[in-house]
Amino acid sequence: MNAINLFISAVKKQPTRLAIVETDKSISYSELEKEVLKTVAYFQEMGIKKGDRVLVFVPMSIDLYRIVLALFYMGSTAVFLDEWVNKKRLELCCELADCKGFIGVRKARIFSLFSKPLRRIPIKLKISGRSNQAISQAEVDYDSSALITFTTGSTGTPKAANRSHGFLREQFDALIDEIDPSYEDVDLPVLPIVLFVNLGVGCTSVIADFKMSKIHKMNSQEIINQIKKNNVNRITSSPSFIHTLTQFTIDNKIELNNIEKIFTGGGPVFPEEVNLFEKAFPNSDSKIVYGSTEAEPISSLSARELKISLGDISKGLPVGEVYSKTKLKIIPFTQDSIPNTTELQLSEDEVGVGEMGEIIVAGNHVLKSYFNNPKAFEQNKIVTEKTTWHRTGDCGTLENGKLFLFGKCEQVINYQNKTYSPFVIEHQLKQIKGIETGTVLLLNNKLTLVVETNLSKERVQQELKFLEIENSVILKKIPRDPRHYTKIDYGKLKEIIS
Repeated sequence: MNAINLFISAVKKQPTRLAIVETDKSISYSELEKEVLKTVAYFQEMGIKKGDRVLVFVPMSIDLYRIVLALFYMGSTAVFLDEWVNKKRLELCCELADCKGFIGVRKARIFSLFSKPLRRIPIKLKISGRSNQAISQAEVDYDSSALITFTTGSTGTPKAANRSHGFLREQFDALIDEIDPSYEDVDLPVLPIVLFVNLGVGCTSVIADFKMSKIHKMNSQEIINQIKKNNVNRITSSPSFIHTLTQFTIDNKIELNNIEKIFTGGGPVFPEEVNLFEKAFPNSDSKIVYGSTEAEPISSLSARELKISLGDISKGLPVGEVYSKTKLKIIPFTQDSIPNTTELQLSEDEVGVGEMGEIIVAGNHVLKSYFNNPKAFEQNKIVTEKTTWHRTGDCGTLENGKLFLFGKCEQVINYQNKTYSPFVIEHQLKQIKGIETGTVLLLNNKLTLVVETNLSKERVQQELKFLEIENSVILKKIPRDPRHYTKIDYGKLKEIIS
């Protein structure tokens, strides 16, 4: 059941094929396997054992995947932190995970000298560490923890998604169904979990040369040079990455005819963006996948299907048909936790066809637990006699097996006998020339419009008369989520305004 077996199988089928390309470095499948085994031997010499948790603070690189695969091999757990995480968040995650080992880039090692939670980790590991001692693969069961990642979010106790070896296999199979990769593909994967899928398939992954924490400052020309140099034919990324790349390609009249497939997820994709995809990558088929850290995928649709909506998302953003292995219901939203119930009661609680409510999902590829956080489990899970359902927190409707989104349930505003979806309004705002982005909030019992623009307040109010907004705030920059730089960070936004 060890998740490493997917990679080992790919090594046997494609030993000489390049596994990962990183700027001026590359490594084949057989070479990567040898490096993984040397890393396992080093970890064991340093005292890391099966079942131990190791905090990994390494950016997306050959080293990252060598280290994580080594931990899988020996039955240890990789506790992975995104490079965008701040000091406070890092220390919270560190205390929650209670790790035995720590491995990080030089900057992280220096930082650890001044951080009490990091100093308490007993074993400090070097990224360059290797050994030639003979080792054997650890036997693990379906529920053995393989990978712990932390969901986006900047407040409260971090939610640690606990992915077991069995769960990783289920997620691998689900993503294979959606992405349909070929071992001949050369992919540019910006989503770290997708590179693991590629390593199980046997195709080549080219790591994009930019900082994921500064996606809005990436050098698009450098990325395009990588695409051309390595004959990339597939891109798997967040919407913000692909949007930035397509816009640069169009503005500079660059042809990228080799791109055959584009897969994007991690944030909303709107109908008009499809025109950019088609213009920048005329020979590609694009697919948009809706999911979350806990449930990937939930649904998907092709770019062509999205384009048919003609840009009108007043009835929700189309996110396609529900994935065949995903069980999905829409129930009335509550901010309270939902106690244990029955499948019958849950079915009776479902809203009517076309009615808005919270999307809940279940399936073998849907995360069942969080690490060391019973409060997160209580708030985000619904337990019945048959299964554990995950509450996405997303507001949606379901019609004829097709799903439509209205944003986060907690952000939908019921005001003066009307329902306002900030998610829909944000899309309307982006259509207005001069407005970069914006949203609507209920502040001090007033419906307040917040926009990122250089336009005057009078001009903004004139452009947006149709929204019947009582108050407006203009900002030069609206904060985005640190992971994908796609969604508005509402928590930070409210802090700025207040």
